[in-house]
Amino acid sequence: MKSNRILFIFLCFFGLQLQAQDYLFPVKPGQRNYLSGNFAEIRPNHFHSGIDVKIGGVDGEPILAIADGYVYRLKVSSFGYGNVLYIKHYDGSSSVYAHLQKFSPKISQWMHEKMYSVRENDHEAFPDPEDLIVKRGEVIGNGGNTGSSGGPHLHFEIRDSLDRAIDPLTFGFTKEVKDNTPPILYKVALKPLTYESRVNGLFERQEFSPILEGGKYVLAQPVKISGKVGVEVYAVDKKDDVHNIFGVPIYELWEDDRLIYNINVNHIDFNIGRFLLSHTYQNKFTRLYPYPNNPMQLYEKDSISEGLVSAMDGQSKKLQVKMSDIFGNSRTLELNVMGEGSMQDFTPQVSNNSPTKIRYDREVLVVDTKLSQVGTLAKVYVGGKYLEIVPAYIDKGRRTYVWDMDYAIPDSIDLCTEVIKPSVIQKIPYGKALNFRNENVSLGFSENSLLDDLYLRLQTKKENNGVSVMINSSGDYLQQPIEVVLHKATSQTKKDQLHIYSVAGSGRKSFVGGTWEGEDIKFKTRNFGTFVLDYDQVPPRINPVKITGQEIRFRISDDKSGIKDFEAFVNGEWVLMKYEHKQAVIWSEKLDKQPFKGEVLLKVRDMAGNEATWTGNIQ
Repeated sequence: MKSNRILFIFLCFFGLQLQAQDYLFPVKPGQRNYLSGNFAEIRPNHFHSGIDVKIGGVDGEPILAIADGYVYRLKVSSFGYGNVLYIKHYDGSSSVYAHLQKFSPKISQWMHEKMYSVRENDHEAFPDPEDLIVKRGEVIGNGGNTGSSGGPHLHFEIRDSLDRAIDPLTFGFTKEVKDNTPPILYKVALKPLTYESRVNGLFERQEFSPILEGGKYVLAQPVKISGKVGVEVYAVDKKDDVHNIFGVPIYELWEDDRLIYNINVNHIDFNIGRFLLSHTYQNKFTRLYPYPNNPMQLYEKDSISEGLVSAMDGQSKKLQVKMSDIFGNSRTLELNVMGEGSMQDFTPQVSNNSPTKIRYDREVLVVDTKLSQVGTLAKVYVGGKYLEIVPAYIDKGRRTYVWDMDYAIPDSIDLCTEVIKPSVIQKIPYGKALNFRNENVSLGFSENSLLDDLYLRLQTKKENNGVSVMINSSGDYLQQPIEVVLHKATSQTKKDQLHIYSVAGSGRKSFVGGTWEGEDIKFKTRNFGTFVLDYDQVPPRINPVKITGQEIRFRISDDKSGIKDFEAFVNGEWVLMKYEHKQAVIWSEKLDKQPFKGEVLLKVRDMAGNEATWTGNIQ
């Protein structure tokens, strides 16, 4: 076995490179295959880092190693990639095969022995190079639907020597995957990028629906702009003979026939993958302009315009957006923008007396309020002093004020008709470790917590079980978790089953957890939103499905906090149990062929610590 390791080191040292034709397609090589997902497709909170290959809608398709190498990582999990293996190849690259129904017999046996030795139903292992050597074309497993998969398929990745994902289709595979279908554009948006910017006279991000005309998308009417604005597009790709929707990896933004911004998602760095949330608007629109503090190396911008669009008063500019897939299929959008001055129009209007609204757009605070009979100036108070500002514009019987919070964060604003108190309390700068505390809440930010500068908003409220807190909104995101402490969160004496839950807009609660220190509770979160205290005192449910000498199988479920873990024993011996959370089923996988016999004991715990047990006998 040492000779294999020496060969691997020798090949890596001398930089032997595999050519495209040396990679074998992992599913039915040489035959037509169909995809259900492509590289760089926008998924919730991340880029899709590989391609999803259809396997006929059923489990079991043989999956092949694309080149010689060895298995260096294995994972069995109820979520995420499910059953997944990673192969290191002799050119320094690696390949990933996820959602497998099962591993090949030799790989499965190695993994089962490891899982039995550590007594873990979910486990990640790192074999030595000589443990699991594989050859090009060897069956390494079977395609399936494990983990967070939504149907049987193979998730397949190729990674470079820096462990960055790269599009597998750049290596050819033209026999297996064919595509002559261009991208489809749904919408285009223009967004003001400074507090002085306007789109059609307003500080509002505005969406438009282009039409397909003569093979290209067009926007019939010009859009009026002032200041610096950004272009965003909501587009998808299609492929021949399938109904699935795919992502568009390549965008070009042209201004009067000059390329001013280019995006090419040709690799994915997992260390900064969550910056997809800066790359996009609400996980739909791709931003065709630089977003502050986004470190992804996917962009090229014009040195003059910096990728931003602007026009002088009365100046017309033609914009073009070219959208392309990896096969070279493309569509183009054409639209015109017209520069207009920023003169305020204070023509008398009938007031729209609907309630005052406050919204936040990164550093910009926008106040929309009714007209006033006693004046239009608003007083912005900061630290006991105030500054009078005029409305940015008056439109449809409403006054709109725009304030740059990088100048100062207001304590209050006197609108003549009422005094409002913005909920932003402090700017948390990107890339810095910082601790914030007030009477009710402490927040701990690390250097890597944020994706961008954060304009912190906090609201606490007394609930039945204790204090709840709302931290910013779902439109603000985190890169890494922050630590939250709710001070004097409850006066309840029984806290062992009282935990933090996050509350979605629908009212659905998701378990977060937390640790009690007296009346304070500490927890970590990677998402902003509303957090409340709630009880879970009901243990999980266990329903036996099959109890025989060959297999034990159960259905397990929990309605509140969710399943945390489970353990099964037969005649006092630990038994490996696989879990399919989509069907709420667990089943045994033996290490040997000996039949089960004796007492069966199953323990299932939920996230809140409630435990259920089931006992029975196999004769």
